[in-house]
Amino acid sequence: MTQRKRVLFLINSLVGGGAERVMCTLLRHSEAEREEFDITLGLIDVEQAGNTAPDWVDIRQLDGRMSLPRSVLEVRKLFAEVKPDVCLSFLRRANFANVINAGGRSIISERATASAQFGSNARGAISRAMIRTLYPRAQRVIAVSDGVSDDLRMRFGLASEKLITIPNPVDVDLIRARATEPAPIDIGEPYIMAAGRLVPSKGFDVLIRAYAAAKVKEKLIIAGVGELRDQLIALAQECGVGDRVMLPGFFENPYPLMRGAELVVLSSSIEGFPNALVEAMALGRPTIATNSASGPSEILAEAPRESITGLTFAAHGVLTPVGSVPHMAEALSAMADPERRRLYSEKGPLRVEAYSARAAKDRYWAVIRDALQSAPQRR
Repeated sequence: MTQRKRVLFLINSLVGGGAERVMCTLLRHSEAEREEFDITLGLIDVEQAGNTAPDWVDIRQLDGRMSLPRSVLEVRKLFAEVKPDVCLSFLRRANFANVINAGGRSIISERATASAQFGSNARGAISRAMIRTLYPRAQRVIAVSDGVSDDLRMRFGLASEKLITIPNPVDVDLIRARATEPAPIDIGEPYIMAAGRLVPSKGFDVLIRAYAAAKVKEKLIIAGVGELRDQLIALAQECGVGDRVMLPGFFENPYPLMRGAELVVLSSSIEGFPNALVEAMALGRPTIATNSASGPSEILAEAPRESITGLTFAAHGVLTPVGSVPHMAEALSAMADPERRRLYSEKGPLRVEAYSARAAKDRYWAVIRDALQSAPQRR
């Protein structure tokens, strides 16, 4: 009798982030693969879950305490218990722990433009060195966009044959179904929405300044939690829009709120693959996004980032230069035009068909099956 192959999925936790949501989407659509594989999900850190894995998944909770050395040791113990034939990991610390323990049996997914995330300090230098040292040891490296893939190849020396691009899956049917549920809060009047962690890379300071300059009639709702909450509230007050900007926190189901928005804005300086942008398009919302590294230009303009300059009314949404308050303000003002909003509302759902969850799931499992063909045998 042929021994069933064991596939381990590994991630830091299932907190309310984009990578965590993608992991759960991938697993939710992988139920048919249970007939062929034993599937386990390893969670490195003990954190409150903002996303839910399917009930049928064998979940192993570790205690990495957000420490790389401890995470490596915890994952080593998990490998000894599960004995995976291959391990697929999301997020950088999980990727490091995966490669260190699995070597040739590891598939890692890089979800952001690595070179844009590290500063010039010692910590940044160490992180860059670890990527250069460890990532080439993985059997396959999945990038969520061509921009992320190019960055790994050109800045970190990864061989092209190891790299494969798989955009994040969008579970359109689930998103639309959940969007029909009651909204978590009642805004009471028309609003523009943004969502994400309240951290510097999300560029919410730029958005607030541009919103104040544009003098649009709708309120601005920024959904999420993070270290900059108090500073962003203070900035809104300073800009004279304190009574028009709301930061209501994190919502486990943001889709009813997103569906009700007049416009959804992504203001990040760095993106691997902007889940919120695609989700908004799936709900027929017109979108503005900064032309960040990487992802937005591929989604909205179907073009590389470098080919886009200035304020651009692309095929599927509006692109603005990263960090530019004047360009973002101009985009917000331009998108007050009802006809322009209507056209982008119609185009978004058609574009999202390219990111269906089932298609992405099949591509992930094709990589897993291919890796199993050449991975070292389990002892």
